[in-house]
Amino acid sequence: MAKIIAVANQKGGVGKSTTVVSLAAYLGMRGKKILCVDADAQGNTTTGLGVMKRNLACSCYEVLIGKAKIQEAIQSTAFENIDLVPAVSALAGAEIDLVELDNRISRLKMQLMTCRDGYDFIFIDCPPSLSLITLNSLVAADSVLIPMTAEFLSLEGLSQLSETIKIVKNKYNPSLTIEGILFTMFDARLNLSVQVVAEVERFFPKQVFQTKIPRNVRLSEAPSHGKPIFYYDRSSKGADAYELLGHELLGEPLIPAPKPRHSFFGRKS
Repeated sequence: MAKIIAVANQKGGVGKSTTVVSLAAYLGMRGKKILCVDADAQGNTTTGLGVMKRNLACSCYEVLIGKAKIQEAIQSTAFENIDLVPAVSALAGAEIDLVELDNRISRLKMQLMTCRDGYDFIFIDCPPSLSLITLNSLVAADSVLIPMTAEFLSLEGLSQLSETIKIVKNKYNPSLTIEGILFTMFDARLNLSVQVVAEVERFFPKQVFQTKIPRNVRLSEAPSHGKPIFYYDRSSKGADAYELLGHELLGEPLIPAPKPRHSFFGRKS
């Protein structure tokens, strides 16, 4: 039975979709069967996995409002062991539709229960807001992975999200836990970065991932090519970091990724 991980932060631009796509790709390469659920109307996970949004007959929107079963929305991807429930722009209207529906915060959970036996991991890419869709994701999930940048303004958002997680845990999903807090776009040379990490570790002891994802041009480029970083540039620092995160998520030792070999002229062999 799949472990369901919601990747959430109400602040946008923190690397949620990159984390979903990259972890899915790494774990898929390790032989794990992965389902990515793109619950963000921006559809960045959909784009990052090379699925064209045009002419999709079924998406996360239809699943949430009950017009389709999740099995009808699942798309195969070009990448090893990764399936996807895609998102289209219509998903932005689901907030209004959900208000008038029964079981409005548990609809995603009910759908995922019908397919979770076929996967090892299910990652939900949540929208950058504390919305009904985010609540659906938290109610459906076993744990929450929180990407964040090492900025002081991010601390306020983390506090708000942790309060929401506590409410969901107390009222709707008693088994919900924090999988871990992941620092992205990280620059260890900045004193501010180090200070923010220390502050988060003080309030969330043992819940911060040891792995930090650095700023990396290749990570930023990969979605425009519709490929996870492991398929776009396996030798990049971004790929190395997400491989280490994959080890950490699986409870394995943090084995440094082997560096690419170089020829006499400095080119990768």
